[in-house]
Amino acid sequence: MKLIYSTFFLAVATLNAQPWPQVPGYDDMKVPADNPMTAGKVELGRLLYYDKRLSGDGSRACYTCHLKEKGLTDGEPVAIGAYNAKLTRSAPTMWNIGYYPALYWDGRAPSLERQVLGAWSGGNMGATGANGRPSVDAKVAELNKIAGYQPYFQKAFKKDAITKEDAAAALAAFMRTIVSVDSPWVKFRQGDKKAFSKEAQRGWAIFDQKAKCTGCHDGRLLTDMQFHNVGIGMDAATPDMGRFVVTKDEKDKGAFKTPTLLEIANSAPYFHNGSAKTLEEAVDVMLGGGKKNQWLDTTNLKEVKLTPKEKRSLLAFLRSLTVNYTITEPTLPQ
Repeated sequence: MKLIYSTFFLAVATLNAQPWPQVPGYDDMKVPADNPMTAGKVELGRLLYYDKRLSGDGSRACYTCHLKEKGLTDGEPVAIGAYNAKLTRSAPTMWNIGYYPALYWDGRAPSLERQVLGAWSGGNMGATGANGRPSVDAKVAELNKIAGYQPYFQKAFKKDAITKEDAAAALAAFMRTIVSVDSPWVKFRQGDKKAFSKEAQRGWAIFDQKAKCTGCHDGRLLTDMQFHNVGIGMDAATPDMGRFVVTKDEKDKGAFKTPTLLEIANSAPYFHNGSAKTLEEAVDVMLGGGKKNQWLDTTNLKEVKLTPKEKRSLLAFLRSLTVNYTITEPTLPQ
């Protein structure tokens, strides 16, 4: 069986003169030595990423929570997992996920491979192996019985049946190709001023200089990939302590990873708990210096007063941070 590759990869290779997409002007993505990128793994990972048969109840794939039209989120305040389980945090965007040294809002997964296995065996995909539900191993056994997958297994791993670790490696390899190479922001940072309207350019100057949003939303990725307490949800009876749950460090209480702002106009609602319904509401919270609490990051958060015109320009800039998602949904093996 001949593998069919998305025009996405061919276009990227032509643009970057590299086999895999990279953000122009940014450091090369670090790929684990024990999971090097190969065409076979990327194509198998793309199939698995869209395959609902991986989930415990067959209701959802990875893509279900990271939709193209929703800025690679699911558009819900908090994610809905397999078996219609309501989770505790929103589905984060997948843009440039391969550059992140730690995954999830609290950074508890140190690699994409670990994140895949965690989501698969947890509430997201529901293959928990508990209460009569299938385990990840059981779902992999089902995949290994699908004859149409075997040529892809051979191409990726040179075997007819794969393990859960192999599946996670392939999924991670594919996720590392979800890169914002085709976006006005990249073009603008490469020197193409026409990539943004005049108003969006004024908004960028406000974002960078007056509002100083680049203290956290910095660089080509529009994130420092660090964890900050901006006060979201800290007024709850039992607040989500975020990064602190992982590190047990007092300074990390209520801190969550800085999200990229790419596709921000399409990824409402906002923040880790989906508490801001609109982009305007989210911007107001941040311009107000966040929500006060004992652990608020006052180093990076200051109240900023903008005129109505400045705020319109700032919003125009944020709405210009679009990305062209060209990865095609595959026909799944049978």
